[in-house]
Amino acid sequence: MFDMIPFRRNNLARRDDFFSPLFRNFFDDDFFNAVANFQGSFRVDLKETDENYLVEADLPGVKKEAIDIDFSNNYLTISAKRDESLEDKNENYVRRERRYGELKRSFYIDNVDENNITATFNDGVLKIMLPKLNKGKENRRKIDIQ
Repeated sequence: MFDMIPFRRNNLARRDDFFSPLFRNFFDDDFFNAVANFQGSFRVDLKETDENYLVEADLPGVKKEAIDIDFSNNYLTISAKRDESLEDKNENYVRRERRYGELKRSFYIDNVDENNITATFNDGVLKIMLPKLNKGKENRRKIDIQ
């Protein structure tokens, strides 16, 4: 009954050879791939120094004119639209993985001098420098776990 010898490699490999492609083909389908990548976001690094915060966002394939940066009520919001109009509508794609649409991320950042925020965009990387109002380290206290 189902090869009741536990951990027998030959039987596990034989079962894995049958089920593995089935699950791999099912979950690698375009629908599940789109759901997994449907976050509508992009990768961001946020660094803090004594003088400022630095936000670095990867926005490959996005034009500088399609990026909108807003700082309101201590929330930094980065929006970008990746849009491409296809001129040749008769192309026969076998698979299309490049996505187009709007990307958006928001971050709560306190203690920022709103009037001196600067941003640069070079080679698909957006860098936003947010100077701090109160320079230096904040008063922090380590809390012991009991």
